[in-house]
Amino acid sequence: MHKNNYIGYRPTWAEISLTNLAYNFRQIKKAVAPHIKVMACVKADAYGHGLIAVSQKLVDCGVDYLSVASIDEAITLRKAKIKLPILVLGIVLKKDIEPLFKFNIMPTVCTKEMALGLNKMAALKSRPIKIQVKVDTGMGRIGILHKEALAFIKYLKGLRHLEIEGIFTHLSCADIDEDFTAHQIGLFNRLTAEVKDLGLHIPLIHAANSLGVVNYPTGHFNMVRPGLVIYGLYPQEGLGIKLKPVLSLKTRVVYFKRLPKGYGISYGHTYITKKATTVINLPIGYGDGYPRNLSNKAAVLIGAKRFKISGRVCMDQIMVDVGDFPVRVGELVVLIGAQGKYKITAEELALLSGTIPYEIVCGLGSRIPRIYT
Repeated sequence: MHKNNYIGYRPTWAEISLTNLAYNFRQIKKAVAPHIKVMACVKADAYGHGLIAVSQKLVDCGVDYLSVASIDEAITLRKAKIKLPILVLGIVLKKDIEPLFKFNIMPTVCTKEMALGLNKMAALKSRPIKIQVKVDTGMGRIGILHKEALAFIKYLKGLRHLEIEGIFTHLSCADIDEDFTAHQIGLFNRLTAEVKDLGLHIPLIHAANSLGVVNYPTGHFNMVRPGLVIYGLYPQEGLGIKLKPVLSLKTRVVYFKRLPKGYGISYGHTYITKKATTVINLPIGYGDGYPRNLSNKAAVLIGAKRFKISGRVCMDQIMVDVGDFPVRVGELVVLIGAQGKYKITAEELALLSGTIPYEIVCGLGSRIPRIYT
């Protein structure tokens, strides 16, 4: 455990297994050909796992590139002395390009206006800037439309102070539509072939997200861009890759009392005790990013047994009816993770709350300390 790990005075925390992170990275490397580079997606505080600690471990593991959502995230990594190439996946406004040069950060480019702004500043600084071009092959989000991409790349090649380091696209339906995903990969493959036929060299070509890494080897090109699978989470059931969850969420019993039969619990009394029982209080709630719509649905693990949340999740507290099970103040409770023969996964919580595993882990707030093991 890192020497600076500190939970604080509210006994709720997330444990991050850097050992499992390294294991998952090795599984990704096994899933791709030896020559294929890996760009790890560490945006959104490394999907809630902790940007700096996760990135430092991935560097130790041999990752080739890192990708983030914003300049601010990239600067945080640079200040942590991470020297790997960093790609900002999101759009950067023209007025905000100065830090790209100061901190050696690579922007995504898909407009002439941005390209001209970068080229002008690079000329003023007498140093070229590396960029990557985003192509929209069917996501409908940022990116130059694939039909316009070849002409756009030719235009960029005419700007003396820009170096096109990479070209990439994003798979929009890899989890639900194999045909459309194959269509996207085909469009992108034809585009990159046309670029090559013109004698224009672009070193990096990437399209594969987590599902792309596992299910679509034709979309690996010469770099892959995994996110969720790095953290041991499955974007789809039945994937042919073995992962280990990196994050577990834990708390402790801070209070309990006996309540009579017919007693209402929490706001709105959506849970009524069916008999005289013990109800415990846990110091975590939707203010920490634990979804309120898990009220009366999700389970917790106490003493290697499984109990369901009782009543509505509050901003700072959760109540659980444990019946006559003996409990004590300070007893460990697992909300995500394993205890005894039981486990609770982020995927399970996502299914119960009608969302995706990404939202469960990314939503865990900053007042939950991350403890690295």
